[in-house]
Amino acid sequence: MSPRRPKPSLSAEQLTIAWQSVSLLLNYPVEHLIGQLPMIEASSHRLPAVVGDPIRACAARLATTPLTQLQEDYVETFDNRRRCNLFLTYFAHGDTRKRGMALLRFKQTYLRSGYVLDDSADSGGELPDHLCVVLEYAGTVDQRLGWGLMLDHRAGLELLRLALRDGGSVWSPAVEALCATFPPLRGDERDAVRRLAAEGPPEEEVGLSPYAIPGFDTGPARPEPGGSTPLSMPAFPGVRT
Repeated sequence: MSPRRPKPSLSAEQLTIAWQSVSLLLNYPVEHLIGQLPMIEASSHRLPAVVGDPIRACAARLATTPLTQLQEDYVETFDNRRRCNLFLTYFAHGDTRKRGMALLRFKQTYLRSGYVLDDSADSGGELPDHLCVVLEYAGTVDQRLGWGLMLDHRAGLELLRLALRDGGSVWSPAVEALCATFPPLRGDERDAVRRLAAEGPPEEEVGLSPYAIPGFDTGPARPEPGGSTPLSMPAFPGVRT
């Protein structure tokens, strides 16, 4: 990790397990995800209690809630509530032109690691700042750069954590687990969280038309011209899927 940033207290393997687990738990709930919950629960026992316990709590709540209800709650929570947004740059920039440049930074960070985004319109993927995408990148491609992206958007992640907690969301423990992988908030970071909680994300809506909506390829990695490859979905270390 960069000497200018605090280092994580978890091992590289633990970070991979924690971040992949949270990424899966925060994805839109479908039958396949429900089938992965036992794997997530088993892997969580390799983590410290402060991270593993909330992961297991979230998995248990997902497993015991009807899928149709989960899907309705997911849309209501993450699509309709500004403070429960899963797009990291939204907290800092809202739908303003500044957000377009922030999205570009995510894309360029992925390229630094030799991975490219699938920009096809029919890819069904997410913007590069979507929390699940960032967690997959950080957990399986480049922990140092992924760590930096998340710490740079720590205020937004903390606001997401607080909003989900206050709303009693089934996904609240997953974000609690994620934030537990970070170092304690510093004074300036606490101030940033308080400001964001008081003001919320910027509301100016000017569109992001100059920027394509990228997605991630979820199949096997394929070589690309110049040596880069598409980012593929991860598998847990040491766990057969």
